[in-house]
Amino acid sequence: LFHLSTAQLKKKLNIPDSRPLADFLPTVGIRAKDLAAAMTAENVQTKDMYGQKPIESEHVDNNTAVRNMLLNRDIVPENLQPAEDVRKTERRIVSNNKNNFSNETEKEKR
Repeated sequence: LFHLSTAQLKKKLNIPDSRPLADFLPTVGIRAKDLAAAMTAENVQTKDMYGQKPIESEHVDNNTAVRNMLLNRDIVPENLQPAEDVRKTERRIVSNNKNNFSNETEKEKR
């Protein structure tokens, strides 16, 4: 899908080796990977596929199809800007929720 290995893509996007690529992929990248995986799962069942080679081939074909669709829409998967780190986003949301809760508690005391 990205025409780069996971390690190469992490390096290009400055993602630490120890962190999952998905924690930094933008929505379109995540959805593209999900779509290719869902297409593979569907075809493995409907075409009654067995064995590693046919399933791998199906997976590669579906990733290629999704990549071509993105390219036809002028979206180059490996050139997508990384999204905000999921952990950073989670910390911000938790902090905001704590602040909102504290503010509500203060209002109730008055």
